Amino acid sequence: MTAAPHPIIILVRPQLGQNIGKAARAMLNFGLTEMRLVAPRDGWPNPNAGPAASGADIVLEKAQVFDTLAEAVADISHVYATTVRKRGVTKPVLTPAEAADAIVTAPARSAILFGAERSGLDIDEVAMARAIITVPINPEFASLNLAQAVILCAYEWSKHQSLKSPPKVDIDPPAPQGELDGMIEHLFGQLEERRYFFPPERMAATKQTLRNLLTKPGWNSLEVRTLRGVLSSFDKRHRKPD
Repeated sequence: MTAAPHPIIILVRPQLGQNIGKAARAMLNFGLTEMRLVAPRDGWPNPNAGPAASGADIVLEKAQVFDTLAEAVADISHVYATTVRKRGVTKPVLTPAEAADAIVTAPARSAILFGAERSGLDIDEVAMARAIITVPINPEFASLNLAQAVILCAYEWSKHQSLKSPPKVDIDPPAPQGELDGMIEHLFGQLEERRYFFPPERMAATKQTLRNLLTKPGWNSLEVRTLRGVLSSFDKRHRKPD
């Protein structure tokens, strides 16, 4: 079975070059390179897009510009509009994951529309899509920026691709217990020379706290205070008179 073509990202009336660049960066992070711009407010190319793209130059270089949305989607068979549900518009409503499932099985080209930063897509632009993509969002702060919206859709599409995760970094294994015990006894010797264990009757309990601190992660408040005491003892040096 032939793989479906990669979806095209269409930014409709984008306002700031920085936002176009950030959207390009989000696209390339997840393997998308085809961007179309419909009537960008500040024209194209935009000198502010490149720095914001952080190296996603291939997306910006290949970006196509159209005067109208109708021209931008003329060769697209499956158009998805990212928006909240519009009154008076009756269309299937999909999550980004559901849209990605449909896009990767579609036999023809797909595109995802993103509206202007301030207003999003208008009702006529949404009407040109076959389905709406939306996400559950905090109703008291329903504000996604352009790049965030793009990355949500691009990420869900990328799950169907063979993108590789960043290589794992090898972590050194824990030291043998003998090495750890040697370090602890070394520390205890240094502390005894500096008379840290005072009063003497608290020496055993303090050593036990220190040993627990040095042999496990997740220090508690007592352990932090104990370590601060250790550090303070090293700072207490006899000062030479002026």
